[in-house]
Amino acid sequence: MKKFRKVLDGLTTSSPANPGGSPACGSAAGTPSTAPTPRELEIQETLMSEHFQICKTVRHGVPYQPTALAFDPVQKILAIGSRSGGVRLLGRPGVDCHCQHESGAAVLQLQFLINEGALVTACADDTLHLWNLRQRRPAILHSLKFNRERITFCHLPFQSKWLYVGTERGNTHIVNIESFILSGYVIMWNKAIELSTKTHPGPVVHLSDSPKDEGKLLIGFESGTIVMWDLRAKRTDFRIYYDEAIHSASWHHEGRQFMCSHSDGSLSMWNLRNTAKPFQVTFPHGKTQRDGRKESCKPILKVEYKTSRNSSEAFVVFSGGLSYDKAGRRPTLTIMHGKAITVLEMDYPIVDFLVLCETPYINEVQEPYAVVVLLEKDFVVVDLTQSNFPIFENPYPMDIHESPVTCTAYFADCPPDIIPVLYSIGAKHKKTGYSHKEWPVSGGTWTVGSQTYPEIIITGHADGSIKFWDATAITLQMLYKLKTSKVFEKPKSGDVGRSAELVEEDPYAVQMISWCPQSRILCVVGISAHVILYRFSKHDASTTITSLEVRLQCEMEDVISPSDTENTPSFSDPSGHSPQPQPPSPRSNTPDSMRDSIPCLKVKDRMIRMPPGYQAELVVQLLWVDGEPPQQITSLDLNSAYGLLALGNCNGLTVVDYLQKTILLCMSTLELYGSADPFQRLTRSPRKNRQSTSDFCMRGLSNFHSDSKKRIRTSYQSLTELSDNQVSLDLERSKSPTSAPYTPSLHNDPRGTGEPVSNLRSCHYSPVFYLLDNESRENSFSRSRSSSVSSIDRETKEAVTTLQFAESYGRKSDTLPTPCLWVGTSLGLVLIIPMSIPTDEQERLEDPVTVAPTGTVLMLKGSILRIGFLDCGGALINSPYEVWRDQHAPDHPDRPRKRKLVNFSPSSSQEASGDGHLAVVCSERQAKVFFMPSQACLYVHNITESSFVLRADVVSVCNSVCLACFCANGHIMTLSLPSLRPLLDVNYLPLTDMRIARTFCFTNGGQALYLCSPTEIQRITYSQEMCDNLQEMLGELFTPIETPEAQNRGFLKGFFGGNAQTFDREELFGEAAAGKASRSLAQHIPGQGGMEGMKAAAGGVVGELARARIALDERGQRLGELEERTALMMTSAETFSKHAHELMLKCKDKKWYQF
Repeated sequence: MKKFRKVLDGLTTSSPANPGGSPACGSAAGTPSTAPTPRELEIQETLMSEHFQICKTVRHGVPYQPTALAFDPVQKILAIGSRSGGVRLLGRPGVDCHCQHESGAAVLQLQFLINEGALVTACADDTLHLWNLRQRRPAILHSLKFNRERITFCHLPFQSKWLYVGTERGNTHIVNIESFILSGYVIMWNKAIELSTKTHPGPVVHLSDSPKDEGKLLIGFESGTIVMWDLRAKRTDFRIYYDEAIHSASWHHEGRQFMCSHSDGSLSMWNLRNTAKPFQVTFPHGKTQRDGRKESCKPILKVEYKTSRNSSEAFVVFSGGLSYDKAGRRPTLTIMHGKAITVLEMDYPIVDFLVLCETPYINEVQEPYAVVVLLEKDFVVVDLTQSNFPIFENPYPMDIHESPVTCTAYFADCPPDIIPVLYSIGAKHKKTGYSHKEWPVSGGTWTVGSQTYPEIIITGHADGSIKFWDATAITLQMLYKLKTSKVFEKPKSGDVGRSAELVEEDPYAVQMISWCPQSRILCVVGISAHVILYRFSKHDASTTITSLEVRLQCEMEDVISPSDTENTPSFSDPSGHSPQPQPPSPRSNTPDSMRDSIPCLKVKDRMIRMPPGYQAELVVQLLWVDGEPPQQITSLDLNSAYGLLALGNCNGLTVVDYLQKTILLCMSTLELYGSADPFQRLTRSPRKNRQSTSDFCMRGLSNFHSDSKKRIRTSYQSLTELSDNQVSLDLERSKSPTSAPYTPSLHNDPRGTGEPVSNLRSCHYSPVFYLLDNESRENSFSRSRSSSVSSIDRETKEAVTTLQFAESYGRKSDTLPTPCLWVGTSLGLVLIIPMSIPTDEQERLEDPVTVAPTGTVLMLKGSILRIGFLDCGGALINSPYEVWRDQHAPDHPDRPRKRKLVNFSPSSSQEASGDGHLAVVCSERQAKVFFMPSQACLYVHNITESSFVLRADVVSVCNSVCLACFCANGHIMTLSLPSLRPLLDVNYLPLTDMRIARTFCFTNGGQALYLCSPTEIQRITYSQEMCDNLQEMLGELFTPIETPEAQNRGFLKGFFGGNAQTFDREELFGEAAAGKASRSLAQHIPGQGGMEGMKAAAGGVVGELARARIALDERGQRLGELEERTALMMTSAETFSKHAHELMLKCKDKKWYQF
């Protein structure tokens, strides 16, 4: 009997009184509840689990933490390796592929099999991989794991199948590329150096074959030892011992001399005729001091020595080498051409560079035409053919991270005219001075697929900028950039600014974006508790920005119960206008207490000229109240048809009429409930010690605790930090609850990993920022919603987590839909606020809009994330909107400009929803479908018990609608609508972090994106149809191209230049001559199996057929040429014979003295 009573008590506590009339819902996932429905809904659901599959589509941005660079001069494909084991392959615009090593080991070096459609990667786990690039999705064909030695350098000669591999021990091994098996031929370090040498030469840092003789291999050791190894004779030709460490070496194309770069900032030139000492040593950036010595310089990490046909002077390109006394100078790339020295300063440290040349043959004049420079956070190409060395305009989006990305928004199937308009406006502000030549990385083929539609990605950044990107057809191109900081006055040097303590570094950082593509109205939420409303115009204008200040602060001191909620402090004037500023409180003399009724930032109050594009019209700012800074805005919604803007935070809700520039509603969440508050709330006593402004940051919403000192403070710096860092909690945990809060620095170790969201408690003040408290970090996801709601320690503050304007029913008795605002809170409650909006355009601008909270409450477990609406046929109901009109366009007397509203009129509303509609509400724990206006719960599904949902959206897929969810444990789920049947549940991102949590977003068409690194955007699809069509959408990396023929060296050059003896590597390195290598030295690992391996094999077969076809064509062409030459020779011989016969007849009767 006691157990039965406990069950009943549990039911009563988990289902509190619901004066709004929402019946208790069953917990069976995806099954109809027992609640009576107004009528039977027969909705045919077409979506099945077969319609869904998770697949990565494309990655945009510069690779994060790049490590290596390679280029195929025939295919003109570029490869970039990264520290996380990624390989990015780039060709012409549209040819962009990302590959990932499963081990995640850093890529040390990349080597193309030139014009073979293959790539060799050497990774930090001492493994070599052979990638097949003859397919749209490259795959690994072979791997070779070294067990006893560490790989330091690799070299693959052109048109060779033998790869030279240098190791940390100083040995050089040789790998057969076709079989990926080690040869028994090994160049041991002790044989390469003299026997009398007592020290180890160090790791191999350079390997290259001589342009003059392929049978000679130049080996460079780190200590400064250089050896020329004769591969045929298996001995050294010469040894060079230099005092300074070697970083790189580069040959002259004739093979008679080479250049080395050293750790002291010098370049040494060596001639093969005399290797006793260098014939030239230069310090390009080292000046001679008064005592005659050269000033110390930084190491030259790499040098390339290239010759040109048009100039007798060679190009010498190197990185580093600056003097140490020039502190603070940016990284440089130096180009020496004759006596001219050009120093190019880079924005970021140089990782690697390559000089692009016309020919792949190392024994020909190189003809350099460009330099590819890989930086830590950028990628530039310099034009060498022009004297001022301009850079090429990069067609890839490599500047996504120009300022750290703080939020993203993804819009599929946009109006077709919006992309050309944004591009035309943004093109006027593009940089100039680029090279006029064609982008040199032009390999591969790509065509726009048949199933394309306009897509736009919007990114918000830490400096307050907003970028619009054209994301159509898996590409990404910059359209337009907007700077929100121009709305505000710059803080004076003496006055750091009122937001300096709230946000130390980035007071303009973008927190949320709301954009209406149809009306082209943009709303931006900033970290300093401000909202900026922009309108789009093709014409420039001079206007004044209207500023509205909102006093939205809550500090209750008594116990609140539903009976006395009407006595709570008023947050708004009954007239609906902004409250009047109050004088500062005299209770404290601290500077914080003097701050009252002031915003964090000052809006420009003068006439401003605004260029075409997005022009600021209204700024809404939350004010300091009695020394307390405003809480950050956690939710936002905009409706262009209503002309209303709603915003909320942990204190309450504000509704703004942006047409009349007035505040309609400014109330706390308790006031919104009125007498319908389902909870008995216990409040905290007033704060004795004011928290510093940096303490006011967002925190988790699912777990409410009265002890605010146990809260982990996370500065905004952690949200915009570029590096992935793990927040250490040991110091915070070791402190007592009464100790001062501590903000851990996230800048210390850039090699750390991101903070895992799987350890986060639910945290949904906004879809952008997710923070947590200490207890939730320790307990992970163990606490359920019911326990936190019924806890007597629950905080009274209830955050507004989601807002949605819609044509809906505010009361059960309503017969027709009216404009409503749906408000979702952190306690899992949904409030419906009906509004009365005049329909006539003139009345709308003059008559006030009335907002009347009714106390209607719907309940879910977990904070509310998303609200969507379906009609009785199961189709998605789009929100009303206003068709865009240019307010600054010149007036036409024949066509007066009027507001054109869509889905907003009594007739259309009655036709669309007169019989009711369905409301889909998703929280961090569960989803429910309600029938309106009866508010009956038709379906309920508990999404997760062990984790929580981070992002949820009602999206269109395959001509139907579903609910897509992304959980903190990395699962991506889709649920059918309205029955909430599970259709997809894939553990896609098991190790997520804060960056992914705040940037993940879904869109229509089965697509989604997130920031996979601080510099890259990863786009994915969860649609089976798009996965099937992905092969057509991706570009081809390999195209059959004839390898250019080597130049004819001429008779004299070939005779006197040596190289008469042919070099057969197979004869030297093959198993018959060299034997087998030790099995314990390296382990061969076959490529991936399954369908991917079959596809790779199929791609290889196709490639082989293509190569065979090209070879046959070449052979036929050469046979035809040979036949023509033979015919010419026969004709020439006949002509010669005829002339000789005529000459004989003419001279046979002449005497000798007649000649």
